[in-house]
Amino acid sequence: MNWASLLLLPGVLLGLCAGENLLPNRSFLLQSGWEGTALGGRAPALSLEVLEAAAGDLSSLGSGLAGDLLEPDCRELLAGFANSSVRLTDCLVRSARPVTLCQNCYRQYRDLTERFDNITGAVGNTTESNNCAQSLLMSDRLQIVVILSRFFTDTWTKANCANCLKKNSEGLSNDTVKFLALFNESLACFEHNLQRQEDDLLSSNYTEVCKKCNATYKTLNVMYNKMQKSGQEDESEEQSNLCIDVEDAMNITRRLWSTTFNCSLPCSDTVPVIAVSSFILFLPVVFYLSSFLHSKQKKRILIMTKRFQSNSSYVNIQEKFN
Repeated sequence: MNWASLLLLPGVLLGLCAGENLLPNRSFLLQSGWEGTALGGRAPALSLEVLEAAAGDLSSLGSGLAGDLLEPDCRELLAGFANSSVRLTDCLVRSARPVTLCQNCYRQYRDLTERFDNITGAVGNTTESNNCAQSLLMSDRLQIVVILSRFFTDTWTKANCANCLKKNSEGLSNDTVKFLALFNESLACFEHNLQRQEDDLLSSNYTEVCKKCNATYKTLNVMYNKMQKSGQEDESEEQSNLCIDVEDAMNITRRLWSTTFNCSLPCSDTVPVIAVSSFILFLPVVFYLSSFLHSKQKKRILIMTKRFQSNSSYVNIQEKFN
């Protein structure tokens, strides 16, 4: 027992003798009184209500201490990361169908990564930031901040959004902007010509759509193939895919064109196809004809050679007799 305890002990005894409680607004029920305790009786028992109230006071005191363990700067960093997570989650869910998360949520994702970098101390390598990283990222087994950051990063990587954005996620790339403009133009063409063909919709006759929107659809398809080829040349095989926004937009357009509208190849494309097919079919005729002529000529040469040999032998016989 130290000197502070010895000095406080008389005051505590005086308070108990005077009937004052150590815990304010709490009352003790004494079964045998202080007289019984002084005479060797049992210690005074506390009621159940008093014990529960005391436990509540201790729990609130503990939570207050735990809150004070986190510094104000760290609480501010945690609140910023929480707000960025909420905004990014809301944007991802709202952009799930049709898939437009890369073009709509790149600002929220960039803000989240910056918040997480501030926590880890990547931006400012100071003692305060290191303390916050220790408290928010590695102080417990669950590590909820790390789990959330890894989830958003994995989602962004699987969507290949970096292939549709400029460096440092400052905005959409030029090719992506052109592609999305052609995509919106194709959908507008489909919708405009469908309204003009309302009477023929029951018979599933979409010839007007196929005819009027052929040029727009062909340009969109060429643009998509160009972007896909460029991505395969610049990136590795694992990162050669286009971002999910472009892939989903092209899948929607092709599904409408081939399945819904049942549009076939245009006439300008069928002419080369027919010409190539005819040439391939005519190749066997050319082959057999050339083979026949070659064999006939070889046979003629062989017959002439035999005749020449027979004539020369006849001349030799005549010379011998003479």
